[in-house]
Amino acid sequence: MALKPTIYKVELQLSDTDRHCYETCHLTLAQHPSETLQRMMVRLLVYGINYHPDLSFTRGLSSTDEPELWQVGPDGMVEHWIELGQASPERLRKAVSRAPKISLYAYGREVDIWWDKQGRQINELPKVQAWRFHDSDVTRLDDFVSRSMQLSLTISDGELFLSDNINHLSLRVSSLS
Repeated sequence: MALKPTIYKVELQLSDTDRHCYETCHLTLAQHPSETLQRMMVRLLVYGINYHPDLSFTRGLSSTDEPELWQVGPDGMVEHWIELGQASPERLRKAVSRAPKISLYAYGREVDIWWDKQGRQINELPKVQAWRFHDSDVTRLDDFVSRSMQLSLTISDGELFLSDNINHLSLRVSSLS
C-alpha cells in the first residue's frame, strides 16, 4: 500500500512591500511521503514570493510533467512555471516550451556544485530566472512546522522575514542568473 501525504493547514499573512501585495492566504499543503519538511516550507515561501490569485500548488513530486507551482490563466494556459531544487537543463527546456515565464528556486548544501555543473546551460535558456535560498536559512525552517500553522511572511527590499508566535527568521534569496 502506498504511503499517503501528510496534510498541513496554513494561514499565511503575506505583506510584500516590494509589490504592494497584502493578502491572507488559507492554504492546504500536502507533504509527499518522500518530501522533507524543509522542502515543503521552501514551497510555501516560494508561493509567498510569487503570490498571484491564480498561483497554485501542483501534484509536485507525484508528477513528472508539472512544476511545484504554476500560475494558470483563465484561458488554461500556464503563465508562470515554478520549479524547486536543482532542476536539470533538460527539465527547464521543456518548461520553456510551455510557459512565458519560468522561475527556479534552488536550495540545499549542494547548490554551488550543481550550479557549477549546470549553471551555464540554464543561463542560456530563454525566459528562465534562477534563484537560491541559502542553506543556513533553510535548515531553520523545521522550527515553523506544525499541522496547523499561522505564519507571517514579510518581503521588503528582496529580504524575507518569516515568523510565527515563537520563531522569527530572516531569509536571503539571491539571483543565480
